Amino acid sequence: MTYLGIDLGTSEVKLLLLDAQGRIVGQAGAPLQVSRPQPLWSEQSPQDWWQATESAVSKLRQAHPVAWGQVRAIGLSGQMHGAVLLGPHDQVLRPAILWNDGRSHAECDELTRRAPTLHAVAGNLAMPGFTAPKLLWVKAHEPDVFAQVRSVLLPKDYLRMLLSGEKVSDPSDAAGTLWLDVAARDWSDGLLSACGLRRSQMPRLVESNQPSAVLRPELARAWGLAPEVVIAGGAGDNAASAIGIGAISAGDGFLSLGTSGVLFVVNDRFRPNPASAVHAFCHALPQRWHQMSVMLSAASCLKWFVNFSGAGDEASLLSDVAQLPPAALAEAPLFLPYLAGERTPHNDPFAQAAFQGLTHESSRALCGYAVLEGVAFGMADGLAALQAAGTEVSRLSLVGGGARSDYWAQLIADALNVEIVTHTGGEAGGALGAARLGWMAAGGAQAQVCAKPDIAGRFRPDSERHAVLQPRLQRFRETYQRLKAAR
Repeated sequence: MTYLGIDLGTSEVKLLLLDAQGRIVGQAGAPLQVSRPQPLWSEQSPQDWWQATESAVSKLRQAHPVAWGQVRAIGLSGQMHGAVLLGPHDQVLRPAILWNDGRSHAECDELTRRAPTLHAVAGNLAMPGFTAPKLLWVKAHEPDVFAQVRSVLLPKDYLRMLLSGEKVSDPSDAAGTLWLDVAARDWSDGLLSACGLRRSQMPRLVESNQPSAVLRPELARAWGLAPEVVIAGGAGDNAASAIGIGAISAGDGFLSLGTSGVLFVVNDRFRPNPASAVHAFCHALPQRWHQMSVMLSAASCLKWFVNFSGAGDEASLLSDVAQLPPAALAEAPLFLPYLAGERTPHNDPFAQAAFQGLTHESSRALCGYAVLEGVAFGMADGLAALQAAGTEVSRLSLVGGGARSDYWAQLIADALNVEIVTHTGGEAGGALGAARLGWMAAGGAQAQVCAKPDIAGRFRPDSERHAVLQPRLQRFRETYQRLKAAR
């Protein structure tokens, strides 16, 4: 038997096959594009998600026909907070507004006024990335669309509807809407009412590792799969990544370098601390929660700089950066990684990226280093916010596409003064966790399914390098404050 994980990211749909011994059999993906029709806007067409999924299915099926035919369960992982608005006949009413969309900043203040219990119940500040302010924006600016809304789905749950015909979500993803009572792991009628919505417009909820639906018979036939393939509840991308690297007990944590950057630590109880812009969400296992800091641009900063500078590809730029002599790094410019605004710790949709300290000696490699360092400093800000919320960590697993760079891993360890470890298959991120959730929904035992993968690399912080980075980190923070004051 095998288990299929489907991870709907921002830049790619990723599929992963896992066998009954927990080994990755194969992977496939298909790219996605983001539309930015106006400043602060970020949208995608849900139909593009489905087309990319079918493209990746075709690739994986062709590459691994035997293992593909043995799929018995599917797990889902997905980018959080996106608003998929469906009409009376489940038709998509407008492009999905994504997690990194910043247009609803005014609606955040409105929601906070309308829902005095928001912070205590949802456990989070109202931020433009969350789903609830997006609906208030649609209500104010596209009232004809809002009047037609019969269902609101998160991105991965739209895929589930096409896979199964069922409208279902899970607590880990639903916690990112600002409509969930996060302690109770159920929809809050009061928070929904503050946005002019009703419980009947929400999907039903099941835990991430429980069955939610089965694959439609006609789709199973078209894909060459057996009938009654179970679909797990699934999880938001970060909670799924945690399942993928076995972060399931209090104190376990990871750092994700994907399009966004996430620092995630597991808790055994609901511990909200919205004052420091730390997120408190449900984890992907029952009776577990987690705290999380989020920066909106992480590995995407490297991708942007490669395109911007004409470096060719990320691997060649990283190679050039790694060859820089340590003495030269002190003269590198600073980079503020706010290409899409920022969440933790600033909650500032208007924050902008910037290089500071450019000179004639600022080569492409030095600027590339500054980008890597700026993302590491953003992660250091996130760690400081978690520490202010009472979280302590001594080791973090590194996952996501950025986990492929040993140089970046060591730089993050030095900046955070925390040991960083990478795992076999860690770059698979949410797709691996999704497949594991599918395995549990089909009857797999949690202890076996959620075993921590083997450590592939270990990066201990260098105390001397940490000390050298501290003045640059302080200048990084001061630069943001100066630019904010100058707006």
